[in-house]
Amino acid sequence: MLKAELRKIYMQKRKALSSDEALLLSEKILENFLNYFKPKAGQKVHVFIPIEKFNEINTWAFIDAFLYRNIRVFVPKVVADRLISVEINKDTAYETSGWGISEPLSNDDSGELHFDYVITPLLYSDSKGNRVGYGKGFYDAFFQSISSTSRKIGINYFSPAEKIDDVWENDIPLDYLVTPIEVLSFFNGEE
Repeated sequence: MLKAELRKIYMQKRKALSSDEALLLSEKILENFLNYFKPKAGQKVHVFIPIEKFNEINTWAFIDAFLYRNIRVFVPKVVADRLISVEINKDTAYETSGWGISEPLSNDDSGELHFDYVITPLLYSDSKGNRVGYGKGFYDAFFQSISSTSRKIGINYFSPAEKIDDVWENDIPLDYLVTPIEVLSFFNGEE
């Protein structure tokens, strides 16, 4: 299927989830992430803040879990049409952007390029780690700018079912996908 079709289908599937279903599935995804990757104090995680109107996975729970474990947390913020990484802590102040996304008040780019994990938003991932996002290209550009050792991890309510037919040469696949029922590895590097 084409990305545009998959984007529409999976946006609709996500919208069909009740708040309670989305919360329960988000909790299972977090549990699977923590059990599989076992993140440790001092590691660095880049994680997106959910867009509530799009019924995205509740990554606030991820952020709380990471901060509790003394893991350094970075979140994306779009500044001048580019994605930067802002380091946050429990005292970070937030504002709502024009896109309806909660973002740190700070516009200070951490300059960090070496993350242990980059938890990536998506609408769909196929069984090869190719992802369908919102079509803005922010994460493909971000992936090109960070260390190749940073593990790119998609999180999704849904497991892969369809193949993406219009993968482009500049699309950068995920290394892993975490769903409520499984963790899939597409990682080809050395562990």
